[in-house]
Amino acid sequence: MKTKCSTAEGRKATAVDPELKAATLRRLARIAGQVRGLEKMVEEERYCADVLLQISSVQEALRGVSRQVMQNHLRHCAADAIRKSPESAEAMYDELLDLVYRHAR
Repeated sequence: MKTKCSTAEGRKATAVDPELKAATLRRLARIAGQVRGLEKMVEEERYCADVLLQISSVQEALRGVSRQVMQNHLRHCAADAIRKSPESAEAMYDELLDLVYRHAR
């Protein structure tokens, strides 16, 4: 079951799977803990290579969250926009290309 989001307050997701939302929030909380750990490592002047390794772990965790959000965006927001009209489809194609270019950095 998916929840529909209102667009009255600006841009909102067309639909978000509640399980995906819960999993994403759990992952983000874990990542926040990793970042707090990184802060502590820097405060304690830990060995640079250890800090860099932890930074790499956080970046990979964020990439995983990004993939989940992108999948939801493609399944719901993009699919709906593409079905809606040629104009909204064209705008979505531009948005997706921009996201792909930014995501690939």
